[in-house]
Amino acid sequence: MNISIFGLGYVGAVTAGCLAGKGHRIVGVDVSPAKVESLNLGLAPIIEPGLPELLKGARDDGRLRATTRCDEALRDTEVSIVCVGTPSSISGALDLSFVRGVLQEMGDCLRRTPKRHTLVLRSTMLPGSTESLIGELLGDLERSGMLSVYYYPEFLRESTAVADFEHPSLAVVGSRDAARPAEELMKSLFGVDTAVVNWPTAEMIKYACNAFHATKITFANEVGRLGKQLSIDSRIVMDLLCRDTKLNLSPYYMKPGNPFGGSCLPKDVRALTHRARLEGVSLPLMESLLGSNERHLQSLLGLIMESGASEIVILGLSFKSNTDDLRESSMVEVVQTLLGRGYPVRVFDPALNLAALVGSNKRVIDTKMPHIASLLRGDLASALGKGGLVVVAQKCASIEDLKRHLTPAHSVIDVNGWKELQALPVKCQGFCW
Repeated sequence: MNISIFGLGYVGAVTAGCLAGKGHRIVGVDVSPAKVESLNLGLAPIIEPGLPELLKGARDDGRLRATTRCDEALRDTEVSIVCVGTPSSISGALDLSFVRGVLQEMGDCLRRTPKRHTLVLRSTMLPGSTESLIGELLGDLERSGMLSVYYYPEFLRESTAVADFEHPSLAVVGSRDAARPAEELMKSLFGVDTAVVNWPTAEMIKYACNAFHATKITFANEVGRLGKQLSIDSRIVMDLLCRDTKLNLSPYYMKPGNPFGGSCLPKDVRALTHRARLEGVSLPLMESLLGSNERHLQSLLGLIMESGASEIVILGLSFKSNTDDLRESSMVEVVQTLLGRGYPVRVFDPALNLAALVGSNKRVIDTKMPHIASLLRGDLASALGKGGLVVVAQKCASIEDLKRHLTPAHSVIDVNGWKELQALPVKCQGFCW
């Protein structure tokens, strides 16, 4: 393909070299004459292993050139990839002025010499940015069918960017309607299979990944600081933690849903942060975990109360599925709060046998919900009743059973993203999906 790449900084230069290496014909575009001259000479404007060879080879083969002129680049290409920077403003807000400038200039050029064109945005932008910018600057061209727009976030690490481009750890493309042609385009351009989503989702995954990377580094550093104070080699601790690829490095916990609870997580976070305070070690990330967890619980309660329902049905009371452990269960807190505010509440949890509860698990009930026996229903039909708001905290009933007993008088809040619930003939909304 004939491809123009706007912005010859880190992402743009790597994208130019790697795409040229795949046989595409590349026109680089930048406002900096020095970057343009560098690319025209086949020289890398940045230090990145493997990139100089790619650029030199592409230049020698006649597949790479650069210009400062937008109209020249668009005239000779059918696809444009925008890789300009999105720095922070003084306030910390995202500065989209470079993207805005490029898109405005592209729009002016395409209106003067109309032609079908494909635009791929790679600049890191907050969710909603693509839709806002396209609507403001290029909406007429998109609506006319002359312009197709995609958002394809980059996941390139400095010093390994070429390898990351060739073998991406994640490939996601966003289109306005999350349609399949986006996948086919990315395959022909980049040679990779991609997940296809809408624009905001593709924008969000980039931020989710970077925030998670920052969280992991901060977490490791906090473990290191406390370990140092306790004369523990935290490199060994983290090495062992990473060996557990079943739980520590897996999608098991990476699912928006219930606040965490149970007999371990809240207790152990409290104990660790308390010990750190005694040692005079500040752990801001870990100290924020319980507060964030409580905020999550309050968000769920707010959603329930804003529903306007007069009756509440809770499916799943224990802290997670297939257990009767009620210790620090978020649903116990939900039921307790709702009862305190006068809501009629019914509970269905087939894993819960009050007669079998012992020890601290029984003390939770005796202390917080001594009247729980009056709330529990032994079968799904009596729990659901004839109507009300159903909070599906766990998959403790089958879709078939729910379909049999739910009525138009019911509405559903799905706490954990159970996709099949969306097909039920009732109003269903997600808690955090």
